[in-house]
Amino acid sequence: MAELFFAIPGDINTLTGGYSYDRRLIAELRVLGHKIEHLHLSNRFPVPDAEALADAAAQFAALPDQAIVIADGLAFGVMDTIATQHAARLNIIALCHHPLMLEAGLSTAQMQQLFLAEQRALNAAKAVIVTSHMTGKILIEQFAIPATKIVVALPGTDPQTFAPCNGNPPVLLTLATLTRRKAHDLLIDALARTKHLNWRARFIGGMDFDPAWVALLKNKVATYGLKERILFVGNVADSASEYANADLFVLPSLFEGYGMAFAEALSFGLPIVAARTGAVPAVVPDSAGILVAPDDLIALTDALHKLLADTSLRKQFQTGAQAAAHHLPNWKDTAAVVAHLINQTNRKSE
Repeated sequence: MAELFFAIPGDINTLTGGYSYDRRLIAELRVLGHKIEHLHLSNRFPVPDAEALADAAAQFAALPDQAIVIADGLAFGVMDTIATQHAARLNIIALCHHPLMLEAGLSTAQMQQLFLAEQRALNAAKAVIVTSHMTGKILIEQFAIPATKIVVALPGTDPQTFAPCNGNPPVLLTLATLTRRKAHDLLIDALARTKHLNWRARFIGGMDFDPAWVALLKNKVATYGLKERILFVGNVADSASEYANADLFVLPSLFEGYGMAFAEALSFGLPIVAARTGAVPAVVPDSAGILVAPDDLIALTDALHKLLADTSLRKQFQTGAQAAAHHLPNWKDTAAVVAHLINQTNRKSE
């Protein structure tokens, strides 16, 4: 049986959906009996310097022949030269949460550069794990990755006690790293237009990725006079209490490869307001909330106004969210899909 490695950039305990997926997948695979060695890649990815690339190259070069390497896309998408060099010697399995070129705020040149690098890297992989059918479709249609390489392993959730959703004032929860793609700016603008209604908002998520963006968001809140109503909480070690004490989950991301926070919100029975983009519609049914066009301030404002002003409508979507929670995949399902791929790869390499 080939040795098994999982290459992840930065701190594996980082509080984002992608890292949470990696941590839980490793834990569940170990429960199934797989011995996994964690390869620590530089935290400079996905914008690596020469030292970060040299370190990654050295670690891949040191791996034994025919080893299976699951490589997180946050790094692998820009490791095309390394991937191509070791494609024949190693069994590389890419894990693509979403294509790097779809991050917001990139120039056309940056998007093209990332597209070409990730396309080369993915073509060098033996298989590509994606976290949604939508991401798989994007890789097949836009990146020309063969459909036979794509393996969909949806993120799991754990059963939760449903939130009562009886806050007065209602608490709006947003859980996402403060990056441009998550569209906190649009949400702040929409909340400013509903300031005549009674609500409080909590922004949970890391604030270190783009300090200039965070400063802009905080300045926007101050300008609107909403500092007492919109709280920047930062990362929390346990998000369960945040979901449990919320009344509505709001996140108008410009794109989501899956959106684990939406599934977690559903597991707590929270009604949702989000953008109809990426994999979000596949996660959030119409019965559980309101999905609007991405980057549409008027539609987002209208959705928030409806749910904040109409308690009965909010309760209706709460019931829909609770029903949807019973159909969410669990982490054992996720691990079983990946374990099957690992076993297939082992058989082919023998």
